[in-house]
Amino acid sequence: MEYAADRTGLRVARGTYEQAKAMIGARSDVHFAEVAVNWPMIKYYCALTEDGNPSYWDEDFARTTWGDIISPPGLAMTWMIPIQWRPGGVRPVTMLATRVPLPGETLINVSTETEFFRPLRLGEQLNAVDELVSVSEEKKTRLGRGHFVTTVTTFRNQCGDVVMTNTNVMLRFSAGAS
Repeated sequence: MEYAADRTGLRVARGTYEQAKAMIGARSDVHFAEVAVNWPMIKYYCALTEDGNPSYWDEDFARTTWGDIISPPGLAMTWMIPIQWRPGGVRPVTMLATRVPLPGETLINVSTETEFFRPLRLGEQLNAVDELVSVSEEKKTRLGRGHFVTTVTTFRNQCGDVVMTNTNVMLRFSAGAS
């Protein structure tokens, strides 16, 4: 398979629509969060967003209401973001969407929708699996001709309980191609 670097520096697989369609149903390896859901990050996030919800700040209220301090929904995806640099090199990108072989070297996020099944609690260690669910036929857009790539990511805690899913749509295109 041929790879090309897009403007973000990601290595994206190059190929045909037929090759991409053949990948529908493919899943990524399981990716594990490098940090557990933790109160210091929750407090920093809530301070930045000026969110005074006692579910994030007040241990007694949170234990009575939720069983423990919970993570704000807006912070949910952050728990899975890999550390981008460390001594000895950069961690490889793990997005399934970059491995879908299609024409075009540019990726842009079009939409994202997250469904929460329950709050994330302190100490939970998340893991995630991406699945390619669809690739559109070539479409003409204002940005150029390309394909919409839809993935669904399923997030589980350390016990295997599904805590949320995220459906993401990206446009893969060649800039300026009409």
